[in-house]
Amino acid sequence: MNLQKSILYKYAEMLAGCTRARLVGTRGADEIFNLQILDCESSLEFLPSASGAKIIDVGSGGGLPGVVWAVHRPDLKIFLLDSINKKCDAVREIVEALEIKNLEIVCSRSEDFAKIHREKFDLAGARALASAGVTAELLSPLVRPGGKILTFKGEKVISEVNDKWRTLGLSKPSLKFYGGEDSSKCIVTWEKISPCPKNFPRRIGLAGEKKFWE
Repeated sequence: MNLQKSILYKYAEMLAGCTRARLVGTRGADEIFNLQILDCESSLEFLPSASGAKIIDVGSGGGLPGVVWAVHRPDLKIFLLDSINKKCDAVREIVEALEIKNLEIVCSRSEDFAKIHREKFDLAGARALASAGVTAELLSPLVRPGGKILTFKGEKVISEVNDKWRTLGLSKPSLKFYGGEDSSKCIVTWEKISPCPKNFPRRIGLAGEKKFWE
């Protein structure tokens, strides 16, 4: 097992053993490693090539995919953003124990964080956060023009793809299906082609209540 895999398996063990917060849905280190960490590795090809690029994982929960990105790409500066203090504290302890130096944990709602750190990131990503439209609305204000946003989706992805992405300053989405012939797993990416309008992000909760394209 190479060094990266060794660190990530230790990470899986620490997630499985965490008692202060429920950080992942699956239980047991092998299950977390095989079902979640390896799944996150499918997105590595979409990370910025430039050393020093800034990335944010929104709704990070237990640190997926951001911790996986940080271990594989120590040249990047990666932020894990979550709104639940208990989860942030638990992940911070894990990251410190693993001595991962290129990670910063931030406890905040993405709507609030984007008001202060607007369009500062080269890539914003999310896994299991919300529908494609809601995810795009939350992530676009964080990414600079020329950057990219990314999310993991499943079998509902086609029904979630609309034609109003330019409202958020985004290109049409690109879909990459992975996981084998019968898999519905998909990574969706958008290019940030222009600044996000000032009225985004909207107030907390509104992205999920009223679709931005309606």
